[in-house]
Amino acid sequence: MTSDQRPTTDTFRQRFAARQPLLGTFIKTPAVHPVEIIGDLGFDFVVVDQEHAPFDRNTTDLALLAARATGTAAIVRVPSASPTDILSVLDGGATGVLVPHVATVAQARALASACRYRSGSRGFSATSRAGGYGARKMWDHVSASDAETTVIAMIEDPHALPEIEAIVGVEGIDGVFIGRGDLTVAFGAPNRDAPVIQEAVDTIIRAASAAGKPICVMVDGIAEAKAFHERGATAFIVSSDQGLMRKAAAQARADFETIKS
Repeated sequence: MTSDQRPTTDTFRQRFAARQPLLGTFIKTPAVHPVEIIGDLGFDFVVVDQEHAPFDRNTTDLALLAARATGTAAIVRVPSASPTDILSVLDGGATGVLVPHVATVAQARALASACRYRSGSRGFSATSRAGGYGARKMWDHVSASDAETTVIAMIEDPHALPEIEAIVGVEGIDGVFIGRGDLTVAFGAPNRDAPVIQEAVDTIIRAASAAGKPICVMVDGIAEAKAFHERGATAFIVSSDQGLMRKAAAQARADFETIKS
């Protein structure tokens, strides 16, 4: 897909809400190059991983700049739902946030509030990248930011499940991510295909679908993505920059062995 055919990043929230199939990957390396490469390939979004990778505010800022340069939506997995963590990435031009361990209605409401101006408590600044460094007028910036910011709650704790219908129903939560890895560890299950994990996944999917909220999930590849798509998921995270590099490198190494044999 050429750059002039690609949707603009400011429509990402609309496409997510419309349940268009969207492809993304995690960015684990605190550098601009992985974002540039993934963006140039036409991925719909990247997830800059502040929670489990060594991103600080400066390296995150550069990753967001690279995403903007390639026309790719940049979602940041913030380390927490702290308003400070959220504000810094939204001011830096992030398309949205992926927020870990949203397990109660109160947490969901606080998260939604931290991401919005008019209906929330987001601290105002129009002198950041998000505000065009002062180019946007105050209320134009408020309206655009509230319309475009995508808020995805990660459901990855067993104690979130009894409250899941109320969590997904919170206004301002645009969708949910099913955290199968954390759920597997929290339940002490042998793997993420264990019955208890499948039941948890079914519970989340039913609640999100009933609330009309899109579902994001990390998948191993196209076969698993198709299976989840049939169940209602529409946004898919495949591997990471490091995972994709490792897979390609391992294949190259295996191919090279044929010369020796």
